[in-house]
Amino acid sequence: MFWVLFLLSAWAVAGLACLRLCLAAVRAAAVDPHAAVREHTLTLYEAAFLSGGPRRVADLTLVSMARQRRLLLAHTGWATVVDPCGRDEMERSVIGAIGPGGQSRIAPVRAAAAAADAVRSLADRLVGAGLAVPEGGADGVAAGVRQVRAAAVAVCALGVVALALPLPATEPRPLIALWFALPLTLTLGCLAITRVEIHPYARWASPAGQRLVGALLRQADGTADDRTFLTSVAVRGVHAVGEPDLRAAFAHREKYAGDRWERQA
Repeated sequence: MFWVLFLLSAWAVAGLACLRLCLAAVRAAAVDPHAAVREHTLTLYEAAFLSGGPRRVADLTLVSMARQRRLLLAHTGWATVVDPCGRDEMERSVIGAIGPGGQSRIAPVRAAAAAADAVRSLADRLVGAGLAVPEGGADGVAAGVRQVRAAAVAVCALGVVALALPLPATEPRPLIALWFALPLTLTLGCLAITRVEIHPYARWASPAGQRLVGALLRQADGTADDRTFLTSVAVRGVHAVGEPDLRAAFAHREKYAGDRWERQA
């Protein structure tokens, strides 16, 4: 009967994870998204943060400055300052990250700009407005979904361990497997319901923030004027745009990050 301890552990892991996800979904549903939508108009920086977090803000700033010819983004993965006078805190953070030499690899610039005080202040404002998930996101739906997925894997692992134990002939293995299938069914069912009811699970944006980003997304086609182009970068990322040189610069950044820096999403 030693396998029962593994079964109880599986139920505990599955039940706790599903409970946290349900509580996160209830809290998300309790927020009135229409109030925030009526009272707030997103800037491009805010849209970038809600869509992709701090690093998306850094990417948007780099691309925006490059479009205005105040920063050169080479296809080799280097950023060069043309105009050292930033027009806002985000741009000044990027220029400061590049350094006094006026030239740097894109990877460290992006990382430093994403961690700057300007981005943290932006995040705090969005959290205060009810548009962003607080830092850490431990209580968010996306975090809850990750926990339930981990719980499903844990249940499977506990089941395999239990079935690998020496068992008496009176305890058939198919029956034990059936017992472990119950908490697994709980986790998978919870994930299925959440996907139908709440998907997509935003990591950075609250439900109210998702509504505002969705409104911008319908305007972003990656073409036309600079505003529309930058909106596309903000909500979809650099790789959603069609400029080969720009894509090459950021692709080189990813290669460099994988070799010498910790690669980030």
